[in-house]
Amino acid sequence: MQTQSKINSWILASRPKTLLAAVVPVIVGASLAYSQSKFILLNSFIALFCSLLIQIGTNFVNDLFDHLKGSDNEDRKGPQRVLAAGLITEKEMRFGIILVFALAFFAGLYLVYVGGIIVLLIGIFSIAAGIAYTAGPYPLAYNGLGDIFVFIFFGIVATAGTNFVNTFEFNLLSILVSIPAGALITNILLVNNFRDFNEDKAANKKTTTVIFGRKFTQLQYIFLIIISYLIPIFLWMNFNYSFIILLPFLSIPLAIYLIYMLLHLEGEALNKTLELSAKFAGLFSLLFSFGLLL
Repeated sequence: MQTQSKINSWILASRPKTLLAAVVPVIVGASLAYSQSKFILLNSFIALFCSLLIQIGTNFVNDLFDHLKGSDNEDRKGPQRVLAAGLITEKEMRFGIILVFALAFFAGLYLVYVGGIIVLLIGIFSIAAGIAYTAGPYPLAYNGLGDIFVFIFFGIVATAGTNFVNTFEFNLLSILVSIPAGALITNILLVNNFRDFNEDKAANKKTTTVIFGRKFTQLQYIFLIIISYLIPIFLWMNFNYSFIILLPFLSIPLAIYLIYMLLHLEGEALNKTLELSAKFAGLFSLLFSFGLLL
């Protein structure tokens, strides 16, 4: 019974509802490779495995250092955190962080073997960024850089990187298709920061919401959704794709509903907006991927 309880605690620490953020860019990058007749199943699978591990490791680091910095307290409106709840000790979490990132590194060595030094650099920088998100002398999430980190590493790096381990080349198209993935995954973070504005401000966690205000975050959220829909239009007009590339537009009703929620909800009610923002990123990216494939 105790073993099962500990397993459940580790599952909770991995934050399963956030793991879609690790899947979305890999699906888009692999779909682009498939549309270019260069898809390699094994490489894509390993890229997905490493992406999930890096996401989990980043979540572990976030749990540990938010706890140490006092950001996770009794006033928290979001889901339960395992260290704050006493479900996992600091020592256990530190071991978990090392284990997960080590697994990601060693699993990625095959991609280094087939893809070269550039893949090694991508892996090292991705792991380092995952740690630096909330740890180190200048944690990104505490200094207004969390949004940029997410957009770059869960958008451009993960999407274009997945495409690279299939095609072994970088090109403008792989960067363009990465933009919606990065934008919509960033929006998940924006909802989190918007909800936690008061707690983050009290803990001196300088998110962009704390720095620029909640109205700025609302506008940023809307802007990133608009940018995501402009990319399929741009591809349709400039890269000889058929109108099927516009499949993501089927998700517009959900986008409108999410914007409405962010403009009108407060506090714990935003947990549903957070969940739907993640599902929206997944839905948009699946439709986008089908557009690329078809």
